[in-house]
Amino acid sequence: MLYTGGCHCGKVRFEVEGEIDAACACNCSMCVRKGSLLWFVPRDAFRLKTPDEDAATYLFNKHVIRHRFCPTCGIHPFAEGTDPKATRWRPSTFAASTASISTR
Repeated sequence: MLYTGGCHCGKVRFEVEGEIDAACACNCSMCVRKGSLLWFVPRDAFRLKTPDEDAATYLFNKHVIRHRFCPTCGIHPFAEGTDPKATRWRPSTFAASTASISTR
């Protein structure tokens, strides 16, 4: 199934192809504060529909996750892995925030 999602103001939009079979409550300090439930997908299932530079990036600690957010409305619609040695957050892994996926 094709899902669409993005931020509140529409500046950052994406599509994800797949079935939402599980969502993860990430325990990193950033996701805990946001209350994120993430759907992990391979890179080729995720398509950013707006220019990459429209989404700002926040990195912290070991910089293994690029937390992407809209600089206009502040919503964090997705994140992406940076560390090839990571068990879950590999560079080929994207995580869509389930709260940012359109249901209508």
